Amino acid sequence: MAQTKQKKGRIIKVAGPLIVAEGLDDCRMFDVVRVSSRNLIGEVIEMRGGRASVQVYEETGGLGPGEEVVSTGAPLSVELGPGLLEGIYDGIQRPLRKLMEASGERIGRGIDMPALDHEKKWKFVPVMKKGAQASAGDVIGTVRENSLVEHRIMVPPGVSGTIKSIEEGEFTVDQTVCVLTGDKGEVKLTMMQKWPVRIGRPYKSKMSPSMPLISGQRVIDTFFPVAKGGAACIPGPFGSGKTVVQHQLAKWADAEIIVYVGCGERGNEMTDVLNEFPQLTDPRSGEPLMKRTVLIANTSDMPVAAREASIYTGITIAEYFRDMGYNVAIMADSSSRWAEALREMSGRLEEMPGEEGYPAYLSSRLASYYERAGVVRTLGTDNRVGSVTAISAVSPPGGDLSEPVSQATLRIVKVFWGLSASLAYKRHFPAIDWIASYSLYGDRMTEWYDNNVNSKWAEQRSRAMSILQEEAGLNEIVRLVGMDALSAEDRLTMETAKSIREDYLHQDAFNEVDTYASLQKQFRMLKLILDCHTLSADALAKGADLDDLLAIKSREQIGRCKYIPEKQSNKFAEIDALMRQEIEALVNA
Repeated sequence: MAQTKQKKGRIIKVAGPLIVAEGLDDCRMFDVVRVSSRNLIGEVIEMRGGRASVQVYEETGGLGPGEEVVSTGAPLSVELGPGLLEGIYDGIQRPLRKLMEASGERIGRGIDMPALDHEKKWKFVPVMKKGAQASAGDVIGTVRENSLVEHRIMVPPGVSGTIKSIEEGEFTVDQTVCVLTGDKGEVKLTMMQKWPVRIGRPYKSKMSPSMPLISGQRVIDTFFPVAKGGAACIPGPFGSGKTVVQHQLAKWADAEIIVYVGCGERGNEMTDVLNEFPQLTDPRSGEPLMKRTVLIANTSDMPVAAREASIYTGITIAEYFRDMGYNVAIMADSSSRWAEALREMSGRLEEMPGEEGYPAYLSSRLASYYERAGVVRTLGTDNRVGSVTAISAVSPPGGDLSEPVSQATLRIVKVFWGLSASLAYKRHFPAIDWIASYSLYGDRMTEWYDNNVNSKWAEQRSRAMSILQEEAGLNEIVRLVGMDALSAEDRLTMETAKSIREDYLHQDAFNEVDTYASLQKQFRMLKLILDCHTLSADALAKGADLDDLLAIKSREQIGRCKYIPEKQSNKFAEIDALMRQEIEALVNA
């Protein structure tokens, strides 16, 4: 942090991650301070009289009254520039690999380290020329960060002017690559920007999301899609598969950049992410997935206050890539741990608690995070469009969705993927409950599906959902009087619903073919199941026997459709022809 305006105070109280200092009268809210001779990083979260309450992002053991607190005069900010991708950071954007080199496996206290490598040189290629007018958000040049991503160097917000000089060559992120002259005189531009994490990056206008973030997960894409620029939550009890769903989305979603925030999760889960992501291959390019990923690791044994910073750090990095014109997805695992940090700090500040001890401002803090998602027309004269899609796991204690964090989240987001413990116990994954879940984007994106997949997409989706809802009602009757009490038509509905559940909605994340299904394959699979239902219902009406209809060979082949590779789509037509032939033979028998 640049020490622009130093003001010194002293500690008068230490309460876990919260310290109270006096003598910091000139401090502002959310200014960064350095605590004691150990140089611990803290942030001012309350000013009362001449006293400042500071949440410290590192372990405060051993601190005592009288020790010095120095204000930096600047808010908590992140470094944005070439070198972000493939990086693994802690909650306050310190690079974990370099921290390990400096202090070993246990991170030492008070280590200040720049997020970006300030010594590495990057090849800067200008796209604007000397004498051109450059306004905030304009791309002045590009850096090939890696084989997947072109890093666009932009004029920072609030800066504009005429380009006096611009050079091609190899530079560090600190070196001047362009000089602008304007009303404020000369402004030297480097390849790096700094931005306060609690302030959303500016844009020209926000637009209504209109196209889906395709995930390749059938239950999500077909029934509960999230739009690019939308917000979704994945609440569920322990062991229901929240983390695997987020891993699948990180791997397969058609976002160009992924920001994955491990916010207060158990260390072993975050270790899995850190070990697996560098090994994963990006399915579209064949390159390592890490080349388009930024990881922020903030495990449950790290100081609780750092959880709050990690969410803001992640969303600010996501907005930066959005401003370049990329579609970004940010995964936060989990926002419940973040809310727990708010609850702890609120309790230590002795604020009046809200429901279950959470602060009264929990909803507004959650909303301020989710509202930074969206599809925007970015700053700059070239009318770029970028998006940030926010997907957060919620971990309600005991799976109780009536608790405050789940309820506050549901009031904000438009997609709810509710994970069910009973489905998880039955080994049905993804364990997204099709009766409880919903998406408010489905109808808004109908036109996109009609134009890009099939005009019958919405009709087919609605029909499949009504069959599943019918099954839920029929199950009550079956529990009371048994399957034999149902009519042949109702039994056929139950069988079709079973096929939708087991053959379509069940998806194996660890099977090479089944882990991802394109929208075209999803449409063909569901069409086969529904066509089989329609033809069987017609055959029943014409006198065919239900047991014979359920025994046809093509039903078994429909059940194995999920294992048909994308390149062998002709097999769907073969199964369809066989099914029609078998049912017709039963009608004519």
